[in-house]
Amino acid sequence: MVPLDTLAQITQRFEFLEAKLNQGAAPNEIATLSREYSDLKPVVDQIAAYRQALDDLTEAELMLADPDMKALAEEEMPQLKARIPEMEKALRIALLPKDAADARPAILEIRPGTGGDEAALFAGDLLNMYRRYAERMGWRFDILELQESDLGGIKEVTAHVQGEGVFARLKYESGVHRVQRVPETEAQGRVHTSAATVAVLPEAEEVDIDIPASDIRIDTMRASGAGGQHVNTTDSAVRITHLPTGIIVTSAQKSQHQNRAMAMQVLRARLFELERERIDNERAANRKSQVGSGDRSERIRTYNFPQGRMTDHRINLTLYALGQIMQGDLGDIIDALTAHDQAAKLAEMEG
Repeated sequence: MVPLDTLAQITQRFEFLEAKLNQGAAPNEIATLSREYSDLKPVVDQIAAYRQALDDLTEAELMLADPDMKALAEEEMPQLKARIPEMEKALRIALLPKDAADARPAILEIRPGTGGDEAALFAGDLLNMYRRYAERMGWRFDILELQESDLGGIKEVTAHVQGEGVFARLKYESGVHRVQRVPETEAQGRVHTSAATVAVLPEAEEVDIDIPASDIRIDTMRASGAGGQHVNTTDSAVRITHLPTGIIVTSAQKSQHQNRAMAMQVLRARLFELERERIDNERAANRKSQVGSGDRSERIRTYNFPQGRMTDHRINLTLYALGQIMQGDLGDIIDALTAHDQAAKLAEMEG
């Protein structure tokens, strides 16, 4: 059973926030209070429904002693007894500690792994898959840096994804994605295996990560593209090197000023993720066994084109709907990964 005193504390906090916002909070507090209020509202609604169900069950038990009401009570009680455990489970999930980054935009990075030209083509397919998923979700999807291969694949791509719950939905995508298919360049019709690496980083704000000017080196250079495509004739591309870590980020849009801002955005995200990983590793030695580990060296998924199937190895989920998945239909996969992660966290809390 969910502790009722915990539920009462959450409800009291929500009522305090509601009163504070109605009275007119200070301008510097409004954003923070509104965000907490919005996060708590669905939980408080669940708490109210749960309490009502408990009251209804108590009332039904009392009605058993009344001959005129006994039949009605006997009809209602099985339904309530079946529904209350489901409501308790939903509440326990709602009360799980939230990843503070879940509501943030994300930086998506895709790079080809083993497999040469075919890996670069597959990286391009993954980019299109995530772009289509973003369209389905109503998110904004902006390319920050794109290096294309000669055959139309991708050597490297960095994208900025904005919208509701972006990082919460995309964070399980970090890792090695493997593809099994007959490459376009294969004359004998043999199935090849290649791979691409995906990294999803929560966007960091300036207040999260302070980067002293002395820690970075900024170089400008000419933008270039595969086969002479999209070459910018001015020195607008920006490369930023973070000297303490050796992290290098680039941005090659039309505006040098915009490129610097975008490159700093990516750098902050990478440094923010390094700090998150350090803290998480201190908290849980078993982090790599969890779904959301974000370990980029871990093979997480296989896309088998001849059989039309996708298998996520972390949760042993296989779907024979590869065509739809490559068109951005990722909802079932991400829902399953989210549910698995929640179940693991519940077991850890209750174990």
